[in-house]
Amino acid sequence: MTAIARALSRVVGAVNDIDVLKQLVLFCAAGLFVALLMLTYGLDLSPGLF
Repeated sequence: MTAIARALSRVVGAVNDIDVLKQLVLFCAAGLFVALLMLTYGLDLSPGLF
């Protein structure tokens, strides 16, 4: 049990601000992609539209 606690503390200590920002940016990008998919639901995106 102590080994698991030590491993977790090392992992949490290794995470820095850049990793957190990267994860936040990826999460926001995924949210925007889902929002785009929801906006285009039911819209005919065939080549004739363009």
